[in-house]
Amino acid sequence: MSAAKKKIMILSDSTGDTAEKVARAVLAQFDTEVARVDIFPRVRSVGEIEGIVERAAADDALLLHTTVNAEHRELLSRLCAEANVENVDLIGTLLGKVALFLDAQPRAVPGGHHQVNDDYFRRIEAVEFAVKNDDGQHPRNLARADVVLVGISRTSKTPLSTYLAQRGYKVANVPIVKGIEPPAELFTIDQDKIFALQISADALFRIRQARLQTLGMPSDTAYGVRDHILKEIGYAQQIFDANPHWPVLDVTDKAIEETAANVLSIRQQREERRKG
Repeated sequence: MSAAKKKIMILSDSTGDTAEKVARAVLAQFDTEVARVDIFPRVRSVGEIEGIVERAAADDALLLHTTVNAEHRELLSRLCAEANVENVDLIGTLLGKVALFLDAQPRAVPGGHHQVNDDYFRRIEAVEFAVKNDDGQHPRNLARADVVLVGISRTSKTPLSTYLAQRGYKVANVPIVKGIEPPAELFTIDQDKIFALQISADALFRIRQARLQTLGMPSDTAYGVRDHILKEIGYAQQIFDANPHWPVLDVTDKAIEETAANVLSIRQQREERRKG
């Protein structure tokens, strides 16, 4: 396999939680983060399905799908075969087996295992918030976030934001760029919300070199040069040292789930201290 990460795409007519958990469980069996997971939730139209299959073909991705609509499953099977897209139907076969076992027809209602209640809508709102406030967009919204992640490029800010958002937390992330002051709002909001992410220089060098290769850019581009990386890490560390209240989490060779668990554990401890 090449140095660049391969892509796994998840298509779901609901939240995509089920397929993501399966994908993450499988990927955890590999020594390194070998694939990027992109989730396409609430896909319920033929046009959306066709567009995602086209993207999967263009990216040479593995497409995992969970849709309860039989016609959409058949469409996916046909489109993937025509486009030569590797795909796995995570629900269709099981749905058919259970229907035969129970001698009953499934209701075919997307997200049937999710109660449409306040918690459901809170998660939907959190995902929308994370998308809108990714990569330092709209710093005025930092005060509305439950969690704010800061770190230099390629420290897993966006995938971690998405993971936490799918669990109902409003997450914003702010990039640290050498020579550019972070937004003033970062230092005026509740500092208990902020979590700093760091990574080893060697790991970051490998990740960025792979990224440059994927983009077809020269390996000596500043973004991937070790000396430049060391300066970026040093600049971020200066900011972290100046703000000792921010927990600094090392994401080197860590699964997103592990880092997320650390964030939520620290957050819970702080909430308990406040209540106490």
